[in-house]
Amino acid sequence: MVRMRKANIYFIYLAANLALVFMLFLHSRFAVRDAVPGLAVKAEMVRRLGLTDLCLFTEARYTRHLSQTDFNTPFQDHPMSLEHFPSGSIVEPPAYLRSRADKL
Repeated sequence: MVRMRKANIYFIYLAANLALVFMLFLHSRFAVRDAVPGLAVKAEMVRRLGLTDLCLFTEARYTRHLSQTDFNTPFQDHPMSLEHFPSGSIVEPPAYLRSRADKL
């Protein structure tokens, strides 16, 4: 049995991972090409039904649909209450609310 140097094992490992990354890029290219017709159908359905934004977080009511939030919802328990949902500290308020807060 032939013993391989650690450097040779590393280069084989590196080549296998590079081949895997190349195949992932190749797969994503074909997947995007195949998904385009379905996306047009879904966009038309969203337009006809008047659906709202994507629900990003499920934990807090004011982070579920960011375009439908208001000033008071994060503090519904008490005006000085702490944020008890992680998503509230990750997501900024919408731009129209931030510009309105500057005017107050």
